[in-house]
Amino acid sequence: MVRLEDSAHFVGTKIHPTALVDPGAKLGKNVEVGPFCIVEKGVEIGDNVKIGPRCTIHEGSIIGDSCTLNEGVIIGMEPQDLKYKGESTRTIIGRNTQFREYSSVERGTLFGDGSTQVGSDCLIMAYSHIAHDCKVGDRVIVTHGAGLAGHVTVEDRAIIGAMAGVHQFCRIGEMAMIGGMAKITGDVPPYLLVDGNPAGAVGLNSIGLRRNGLGPKVRSELKKAFRILYREGLTRSKAIEKIAESLEMYPEVQHFLNFVEQSKRGICPSRSGVEGGSED
Repeated sequence: MVRLEDSAHFVGTKIHPTALVDPGAKLGKNVEVGPFCIVEKGVEIGDNVKIGPRCTIHEGSIIGDSCTLNEGVIIGMEPQDLKYKGESTRTIIGRNTQFREYSSVERGTLFGDGSTQVGSDCLIMAYSHIAHDCKVGDRVIVTHGAGLAGHVTVEDRAIIGAMAGVHQFCRIGEMAMIGGMAKITGDVPPYLLVDGNPAGAVGLNSIGLRRNGLGPKVRSELKKAFRILYREGLTRSKAIEKIAESLEMYPEVQHFLNFVEQSKRGICPSRSGVEGGSED
């Protein structure tokens, strides 16, 4: 293991004397490794990464430039999956993503594509957990204590509320917002606000869409799409057909349509109890 006195192996880094960094790890420029950290062999860390006290970065982890790991973060831990037998898999983190205290990310398994991925410019808040084979997009916020089970997909700019739980293989659509303590067992279409246990669609995530620059015409068409899917009592295929025929196909409306059409788990119901495009 490498300590501060022999850290010249890593150009421009600051490694605390109590940290243990394997010589087989690759550290970029201006990396800071705090007290009592462990960085295993085969780890790749980009430039300007700051690693706080008591963090552990396991073998097979790749961390992009300018990320921050606060106290106690674990990256690339073994999957909590009985099928995993120690295979060589990866955890890939984009650039400028922040992990707050005691959050954790598992590595992938061979029952997925062999990797867990978290995108760029994300905020993963304290005590939250991202399980094996998840695919988390860019600018995603996972709030305090939330948990993503294995093989979950979260698209760009989605927000997962505090202590929410997302069932394995679910998909969370772009710019969707999940309320605190929600229980997600089905796919959440893009741009929606979802809440409750069991979780249901409340409506359009209007505030989030405005903050992300979606204009009033696009929001109006998405609101119509929501109403067709959740308020008219149509089967999913009939709702998809009506949306395609009656609405202006802005890229966001097309994405909403594609997401619903491609859902394998089924989409979450309405909070009012009305099924969201029930199965045929």
